[in-house]
Amino acid sequence: MTVPARALRPSLLQIDAILTRLSGRAALDEVCRFLAESFAHYRWVGIYRLEGETLVLDAWEGPQATDHTRIPLDRGICGAAAREDRTVIVDDVRAAPEYLACFLETRAEIVVPIHAGGRVVGEIDIDGNEIRAYDASDRSFLESVAAKLGPVVERAGGDAPPPA
Repeated sequence: MTVPARALRPSLLQIDAILTRLSGRAALDEVCRFLAESFAHYRWVGIYRLEGETLVLDAWEGPQATDHTRIPLDRGICGAAAREDRTVIVDDVRAAPEYLACFLETRAEIVVPIHAGGRVVGEIDIDGNEIRAYDASDRSFLESVAAKLGPVVERAGGDAPPPA
């Protein structure tokens, strides 16, 4: 399943509206909710902030919480995406030994770095329940979303503690 091209522009405008209306973790929470509710193949959506050498979960939306609220950069697909500063799409997480298992239903994952000031400050992490759930249209769309989130994620470090 892919993001239909006709949905991309209005969705990016909706992200802009959220970021105009809200700030900090409230904005990140709302972006996660919007993505999960708008795209059925985005079953779990999380936004991590880079804190030193660790990714810290700042916001998420999905059927259940993850145990992975802090991920060292040397672990998992999330760590690789931030460490290597590249979008990572995994067609089948069961075939990826570096995948940090969160949910039994998860079959695919896409992780997109978030930048501010020319450096990685966080990432968007999305899990899906179908093999090959994500493709180039998801990559392009989520990289556009990530570009909008950089300043928010960078400032979110001063907000309340991350979700448990």
